[in-house]
Amino acid sequence: MRAHTILTRRLLASTVPVALLLGLGISPAHTDPMIGNVLNSYGLPGGVETPTAEMLPDGTLGGTLSYNGLGRRHNIIFQLHPRITTAFRYARVEGMEDHIDALDNHIWDRSFDIRFQVLDESGWRPAVAVGLQDFLGTGVYSGEYIVASKTITPKIRASLGVGWGRLAGKLRESDDDLGGKPNVDQWFSGSPKPFGSVAWQVNEKLSLVAEYSSDKYAPETRRGTEEAPGSHFNLGAYYTFNPSYQLGLYTLGGDVFGAQFSFALNPRNAPFPSGLEKAPAPVRTRPAPSADPEGWAGAWSADPTAQPAIQTVLANALADEGQVLESMSLSANRAEVRIRNTRYIQQAEAVGRTARLMTRALPPSVETLVITSNSEGMATSSVVLRRSDVERLENTEAGKIAAASQLVDATPRPGDLVTTPDLFPRFRWSLGPYLDIGLFDPEDPLRYEVGAEARASYEIMPGLIVTGSVRQRAFGNMDQSGPAIPPELNGGKRGDHYSADEYKADPSLETSPGGIPRVRSDTRMYTGRTSPTIPELTLAWYAQPTSQIYTRVTVGLLERAYGGVSGEVLWKPATSPLAFGAEINRVRKRDFDDVFGFRDYEVTTGHLSAYYEFANGFTAQLDVGKYLAGDKGATFTLTREFANGWRVGAYATKTDMSDEDFGNGSFDKGISVSIPISWAAGTPSRDRAGTTLRSLSRDGGSRVDVNGRLFDKVRDAQSVKLYQGWGSFWR
Repeated sequence: MRAHTILTRRLLASTVPVALLLGLGISPAHTDPMIGNVLNSYGLPGGVETPTAEMLPDGTLGGTLSYNGLGRRHNIIFQLHPRITTAFRYARVEGMEDHIDALDNHIWDRSFDIRFQVLDESGWRPAVAVGLQDFLGTGVYSGEYIVASKTITPKIRASLGVGWGRLAGKLRESDDDLGGKPNVDQWFSGSPKPFGSVAWQVNEKLSLVAEYSSDKYAPETRRGTEEAPGSHFNLGAYYTFNPSYQLGLYTLGGDVFGAQFSFALNPRNAPFPSGLEKAPAPVRTRPAPSADPEGWAGAWSADPTAQPAIQTVLANALADEGQVLESMSLSANRAEVRIRNTRYIQQAEAVGRTARLMTRALPPSVETLVITSNSEGMATSSVVLRRSDVERLENTEAGKIAAASQLVDATPRPGDLVTTPDLFPRFRWSLGPYLDIGLFDPEDPLRYEVGAEARASYEIMPGLIVTGSVRQRAFGNMDQSGPAIPPELNGGKRGDHYSADEYKADPSLETSPGGIPRVRSDTRMYTGRTSPTIPELTLAWYAQPTSQIYTRVTVGLLERAYGGVSGEVLWKPATSPLAFGAEINRVRKRDFDDVFGFRDYEVTTGHLSAYYEFANGFTAQLDVGKYLAGDKGATFTLTREFANGWRVGAYATKTDMSDEDFGNGSFDKGISVSIPISWAAGTPSRDRAGTTLRSLSRDGGSRVDVNGRLFDKVRDAQSVKLYQGWGSFWR
C-alpha cells in the first residue's frame, strides 16, 4: 500500500507540469470551458475558500482583497489560457511568531497557484480540474487538489474534490525558511481529505455559496493567539454590482466573519469596443485610362516638381492620421513611403490608413505601393501591395488584403529615398504625474511616492536621440534609508534599516554579510528625495547594418541607480518568429544624492538572448549571461499579448548565487502587466500603463534597466505581431 501511494504521488507530480505545458499548445474541446461566477478568498473561481473546476473567460486579469480575523489575502489572477488559471498571492498570516519573517505575530507571505482544467463539462460528465496551491511559496498555503464541478440546474452548480496539504488540514513545514522554490517532493503527499461546495445563482447580481472545507487553519491558530472556526461549513453571499466588480460577505464555521472585494477585467471587453478614433479616408478609385491618359502613361514622373508636391500633400495627410512620413521614393509605377507610427497600438492600422491615403495622393500609373515601417530610424519591415488590390478589397474582410499583400525585409536605406523636409531635428516633451510603488516588503508592504515628471526627447537625426526625464516628488511614504539590518547584527531583531547617513558613512555596508554587492537591495537610498531627480539622461544611437540586423548604443544615466554605456545587436528577420540578440553593459553605480555623481561600484554585464513568438500570442524569451552582482545564470520570460495590446507576462531568474546569499524567495521572479491607454480611453494612443510585480528587490539576478531595447522596437511591424493585429487594417 505504501509503494502504491508513493507511485501515485510521483505520477501526479510529474504529469501535472507536463499537462500544463501541453495545454498551451492545444485548443480546448469546447470554445467556452465552464466559467465561474465567484472568486474565492484565494482569488480563483471557487466557493468561499475551496476550489472548483471552473475557469474565467480567456485572458481575464483580476484581483481580490479578502479580509477576516485570521488574516487577509491580496490576490492577482490571470487566465493564461482557456484551461489554465494562474494566481499570485500576497497575504498577511496571523499566528506565525516563530517564522523567519515574523513581525508582531504575523508574516507577509507570497505564493503562486496554478489550475488546469483537464475535462470540460459535457452531458453527464462534470468538468474536472487539477490544481497546485502555493507551489512556489513558503508552504503556508501549500496544497494540491483534484475537483469536479457539475451544473445541476441552470442556477445551481455543485463541486466535489479531494485535497492534500492545506486543503486536508495539514501545515507543511518548508524545508527552508527562504521559500520560493517548487516543493515538488511534497505534491500530493499525505492523506487527502474531501471538500465540496454548492453555488446558487439567485439572479444576475446575487450568488449564494455553501461549502464544506477540511482546512483546520493550522498556521493561523497553532500558537493560540487566534481560534479556529468552530465548524467545517462555510457560507458566503456575493453581489455583482458591475460586470467587472463583486462584493462578498462570508463566514468560516459560523464564528469567523470576512469580507471580500473582487474585480475582473477582460481585454476583449473594452469600455469603448469600437474605439473613438475618426474614420479613415476612403480609398479613391483611379479614373479610367481614357479619362486621364497622361496620368496613366506616367509622363508626370519626368517633372522634377512632381515628387516634392506629392510628398508634401501625403505628409500632411499622414500627419492628420498620427503618422510621420520620414522619407519617400517615387517612380512612374512604384511608390515607397517610410512611416513612423505615433498613434495606433496596432501597426496594421497605421499601414492600412497609409495605403488608403496613398490611393488618394498618387497618380494613376503608380500600381505598386510599398509601406515601410520605421522605428528610431530603423526600417523594420515593408508591406508590398498592389494598388488594384487595395481598390478591389476595401470593403472586404482584412484577411483578403493580407493574402494579397507581401511582407518583406526592408532595405536599410535605398539611395532613391527623399527625406521629408524640415523633419529633423525633432523635439518632443511631456509633463504629467508619476507614481512609484514598492510592494511585498515584509516590513513595509506598501510604499509609494507621487510627483510630477517632465520627459523630453531630441532627435538630432534618424536614429540619434537624446532622452531625459526630471522628477519632483510631491508626497509619499518612500523615505531614503539603507537596507535592512541583518538580524544576526541586530540582536535577532527584524524590521530595522540602516539610516541613510549610516549607510553613506560606511562603504563596507554596500556589501552584504555574504559578500554580495548591494546592487538592488539598497534601492531605498534612491527614493525620498525632496529635490528634483534625473532618473534618465541618455544619448542613443540606433542603426541597421543589414536588412535583418539592428544595433543600439546608449550612453549616459541609464536608470536611477546606474550610468554608463550599453550596446546591443539583434538579428530579427521580418517574417521569422525567431530572433537572437546580444547585449553588453559597462556601468557604474550612481550617487545617492548627487544626480550627476557616481559611487565606486563598477561592473560589466552581458547577455545572449533568444526570442520566439508563437502564433497564439505567446512570446518566450531566454536571456543567459552575467548580472549586476557578478552572478551568472539565465532568465526565462513568457508573455501573452492580445490583439488589442494587453500584455501579461511572468519571468524567473536563476543564477549561480546560492539561495542563502539571495535571501527570501531563493531566486528572482515576478509578473508584468501592460495595458494600452487606448483600451480604457477609447482614443488611439501608443501610450501604456504597466508595472512589474516582483517578490522583493534582491541583488541576485538583477539587470540594468535600459530603455529602448531592440526587440520591442522592431517586432510591432514584423510578421507575428503585425498579423496578430491585422484585423485593424481597414479600421
